[in-house]
Amino acid sequence: MDERVDRILSESMRLFKKNGIRSVSMDDISKELGMSKKTIYQYFANKTELVENVLGYMHEKERIPCIGNDTESMNAIDILLAVSKNVSVQLKDMNPINAYELQKYYPTIYREFIIKKRDHVFDQVKQNFAQGISEGIYRNDLDIDLVARLYIQKLVDVHDPEFLSSVNFGFEKVFQVMFDNHIRGIANAEGLAYYEKQINSQNTNI
Repeated sequence: MDERVDRILSESMRLFKKNGIRSVSMDDISKELGMSKKTIYQYFANKTELVENVLGYMHEKERIPCIGNDTESMNAIDILLAVSKNVSVQLKDMNPINAYELQKYYPTIYREFIIKKRDHVFDQVKQNFAQGISEGIYRNDLDIDLVARLYIQKLVDVHDPEFLSSVNFGFEKVFQVMFDNHIRGIANAEGLAYYEKQINSQNTNI
């Protein structure tokens, strides 16, 4: 990717997450970058095109498991714990108004983003289930496809503006509770004992 394009997308993503999409203008982005709007428009015809590309950029960044460890040496529960920490960090700087604004002002772009994200996470969850079962720490009676789809639906609900407006918690807290319930539902006795040991000994913030 062109270094200048990467800068535009990275800074735009930061501003959108912090302030909401509608409140951030092309002038704001230009000022933050120290770059003329004319230069930005050389790469993106308008704000709608920029928003679409920012979502694609965000998806690519978030699909890379930035967990700081070699996953080949980790069991399925360790991987879920590491990924959950990464997701929690991502959610900390997420402005809840973004989901509402995307749905209202950019519905097609938002729908495509959610589908792409859902399909990627679905594949990753299924792989994790298979690994955990083979390692003897997940229940062997899991209906992998069904449970994976239910988990994905919960993730979608976490980003639903209507749901968020009905609770007094932010993204991060909702995700933490959802994740804890998820792993307690799929782990067998051995896996649950290991999970409890890990979160207690490492004080893992899930």
